[in-house]
Amino acid sequence: MNTPFPPPDLTPVFSPEVVAQRVKDLGTQIATDYRSLLEPQELLLTIGILNGAFIFLADLVRAMDIPLEIDFVRLTSYQDRLESSNYVVMLKNLEKEIKNRHVLVVEDIADCGLTLSWLLDYLRQMGPKSIRLAVAFNKEERRRVELAIDYVGFNVEKDFLVGYGLDFAQSYRHLPGVHKLKASS
Repeated sequence: MNTPFPPPDLTPVFSPEVVAQRVKDLGTQIATDYRSLLEPQELLLTIGILNGAFIFLADLVRAMDIPLEIDFVRLTSYQDRLESSNYVVMLKNLEKEIKNRHVLVVEDIADCGLTLSWLLDYLRQMGPKSIRLAVAFNKEERRRVELAIDYVGFNVEKDFLVGYGLDFAQSYRHLPGVHKLKASS
């Protein structure tokens, strides 16, 4: 059986080419900013938030020509729903030490801000030299807590987006572009 690609319940928002160029530009900007902060032999620690950030993180670090390490945390506040539950659960913690290190947290999307705010507070307690935040997509109009984002790929509307790591119930992450998921009737 042939299934249309992308599925008919999606409306394109950003093409793969537009996303790739923006991520490349963001990686260049981040590398430039960190070059002056990192001491010789020091590695930037990038922390990706699973599952959504893995695609963005992979592309972003390939665009950064500075020494770095990668680690991951896995958090959830959605539990396969369209809205956050307001309760953050850590499913996977860091494996790397962050004390006295420069840290870049990388996330696919910042919307209400509760999960990211919780994670940044948690990481600050571990004593890093600095923490900055990079998000591929920013839904500022949905923000419920103040959140300082250092690097934003795209500012987006409140539509539910999928593709390029963004999912609905673990589906659609693999799509190379970004699409609006139409509400089912």
